[in-house]
Amino acid sequence: MTESRPALGVGMVGYAFMGRVHSQAWRTVAAVFDVPARPAMAVLSGRSAERTAEAADTLGWAAVETDWKRLIERDDVQIVDICTPGDSHAEIAIAALAAGKHVICEKPLANTVAEAEAMTAAAKEAAARGVRSMVAFNYRRVPAIALARKFVAEGRLGEIRHVRAQYLQDWIVDPEFPLVWRLQKDKAGSGALGDIGAHIIDTAQFIVGRNLTGVTALTETFVKERPLAEGSSGLAGQGGGGEKGEVTVDDAALFIGRFEGGALASFEATRFATGRKNALRIEINGSAGSLSFDFEAMNELWFYDAAESDAGFRRVLVTEPDHPYVGAWWPPGHGLGYEHTFVHEVKDFLEAIAAGTDPTPSFEDGLQVQRVLAAVEESAASGSRFTSVED
Repeated sequence: MTESRPALGVGMVGYAFMGRVHSQAWRTVAAVFDVPARPAMAVLSGRSAERTAEAADTLGWAAVETDWKRLIERDDVQIVDICTPGDSHAEIAIAALAAGKHVICEKPLANTVAEAEAMTAAAKEAAARGVRSMVAFNYRRVPAIALARKFVAEGRLGEIRHVRAQYLQDWIVDPEFPLVWRLQKDKAGSGALGDIGAHIIDTAQFIVGRNLTGVTALTETFVKERPLAEGSSGLAGQGGGGEKGEVTVDDAALFIGRFEGGALASFEATRFATGRKNALRIEINGSAGSLSFDFEAMNELWFYDAAESDAGFRRVLVTEPDHPYVGAWWPPGHGLGYEHTFVHEVKDFLEAIAAGTDPTPSFEDGLQVQRVLAAVEESAASGSRFTSVED
């Protein structure tokens, strides 16, 4: 059968953990969803020619570049997918948008508010020319989280009063774990706060449909020095012997806040929750009901309807055809996994490009999250003073 959908060439910068899951999404999306354009995995960019070629062969990319600037110049690239550490997001995204390439960029959008503002300005200018951009907060595409957003939007929780969110991991509990790039401020921007705290900030704001207006925060770095790293891959690292370097990011962040409309919120992001692997949890309490979600049981949403006071929380198994995204996959009860959220993400991105609409979350949404991260850092540095989230 001849493929009738037009092709959009994708160039991806970075091939490690995020590069692998993004590659899986680009390979899969057109086989599952009736997207308006077929992504062609045109070129992969990385600094090492040998490692990039190996990754391209493994992940399914047609060509390689060792300079992302050459990737942007290529005529067979219409979409640039940024999967690099945060210190390079702004430069790559701004250059790609200026060249007329659609951009999807991993989270957090940038390492600083100033970088995020520059990226957002570039995105707005590009949108006027029909060039689209999106920040990759993939947890919005978990079917249960999308269903939670629907419940809130339909008023099933009534007036929102409490939001409590956690993101708990334990992959750096060992003090001998090496000093990988995620533990260095110049590359990562911040630690648990930006890496996983950004996710729960965006997820909470997405479900509630409102933004945080101010925070009071604490941060802590439990292990101050670590062995220098010889290399890293995903969340793993290889130590470099006895020499150590300074950890310059937070290991954990804890903050309370207030949403537009007055709802109170608490957030916890840590990579020191021993025994917790990827526990993104959120509970929302309203005047008419509550909902609860834990990514470690990602196909379930727990819902309480106050009108049914004898029932307590009930489990919604989010695998029905009418649940968000699920109908394109498997029969009811056959659950989805982490990688499917990225397929949903690029599906929505491709549809927005074809429709000529701005996808969400936008760079402006990413900027708003960056402003919350900055407010958390400012509050923690000033003795937990209440700090407004700047507009």
